[in-house]
Amino acid sequence: MDETFMLMLSNLLHLHNSLDPTTSLLSPASSSSPPPCSSPSPSSPSSLLSSSSSAPLLFFTLASLLSFLATSKGPQDSSPSSKRRGPNLSPSPPPSSSSHFSVSAFRALSTDHIWSLDAPTRDAQWRSFYGLSYPVFTTVVDKLKPFITASNLSLPSDYAVAMVLSRLCHGYSAKTVASRSSLDPYLVSKITNMVTRLLATKLYPEFIKIPVSRRRLIETTQGFEELTSLPNVCGAIDGSPIKVRGLKLDRNLMNSYECKYGYDSVLLQVVADHRKIFWDVCVKAPGGADDATHFRDSLLYNRLTSGDIVWDKVINVRGHHVRPYIVGDWCYPLLSFLMTPFSPDGAGTPAQNLFDGMLMKGRSVVVDAIGLLKTRWKILQDLNVGLNHAPQTIVACCVLHNLCQIAREPEPEFWKDPDETGDPARVLESEKQFYYFGESLRQALADDLHQRLSSR
Repeated sequence: MDETFMLMLSNLLHLHNSLDPTTSLLSPASSSSPPPCSSPSPSSPSSLLSSSSSAPLLFFTLASLLSFLATSKGPQDSSPSSKRRGPNLSPSPPPSSSSHFSVSAFRALSTDHIWSLDAPTRDAQWRSFYGLSYPVFTTVVDKLKPFITASNLSLPSDYAVAMVLSRLCHGYSAKTVASRSSLDPYLVSKITNMVTRLLATKLYPEFIKIPVSRRRLIETTQGFEELTSLPNVCGAIDGSPIKVRGLKLDRNLMNSYECKYGYDSVLLQVVADHRKIFWDVCVKAPGGADDATHFRDSLLYNRLTSGDIVWDKVINVRGHHVRPYIVGDWCYPLLSFLMTPFSPDGAGTPAQNLFDGMLMKGRSVVVDAIGLLKTRWKILQDLNVGLNHAPQTIVACCVLHNLCQIAREPEPEFWKDPDETGDPARVLESEKQFYYFGESLRQALADDLHQRLSSR
């Protein structure tokens, strides 16, 4: 029984004895033999109720009330904070770190609280939670909901997406999200794998597209020409190692995953347009591979060398038919569809050095895009998923990046990778025809650029 109630009961006994000492409420066990049955016992209810004093009746009334309060109140929190609460306040649950991550808290945020805010405040708050504004979030949910519903997940679709986005945005581990959401870490990992797989497969074809349509191709090449003065540039390519936490592999395999910056990683390759929107993503190589090797293993390389990609925009530069091409640094091979600098150290002619400067200016677009990707989705700064799920997680973040760029989401300060280092890529025998044509094309572009800018 509650100690407070026992204290109250003891005080009432003393009160009764002081008011009516002739009536005994509790008969001692060593009392004399009971009176005859015909005369009621002094301690029996009938004797108390028939007493001439009002004290017994007062006692039973108060005792009944206290008994009711004691049973209805339930167990009290004995912590110091609960003892400071007033007696008339119902005890509130202690603050929990998971209260803001529960389904009910998310539902209150997304249905009630969200509409009480003006749009800029609402979207800023949503970005701080999930990395993107509320309208973009609803777009992602609407596109994934049919697939999540079909999986018979026990959680609401929007909550599952929100949970995964918070993990991608802040870099939380599955255990951290599980503890905050009061879920099992295995379930969090399972939901993360499902949502990232859907983003990487179902939404990839819609939001990561090679610019083959004439309208988009013209828009892209014009955007790069305004930036670099180089004609017909349709993209910039670069690679970046994505750090992977806690790799446990064979010693020989571990060496292949250690990148040139000294940590275990997998290699991301992207091609971006002038708006920092990715139009090709590849994650097929360990971090120890070089950019040229990764490029040659990609589907994009196979499609470009086989002529599978046809860009219907050909211009004439000093007698050369120039189709749309991408630009990269010296870690990539010079090919007819991939222009690289003449020299990494500025040792060329004035025309060549001018060309290199403008080409690297165009390449800076993809460097900024990768930095923006890693800033928005901090899980890519230290990936905490299994190696088997690393590629789909990285691609999923690229899809989300494109959604943000298309919606013109604010761009935070870019993550900065270390400066690029490495030797110029060697040309393979099978690439010689592409290399010779690319060499003459690059010189024509450099001479044309130098002449145009010198005459201004």
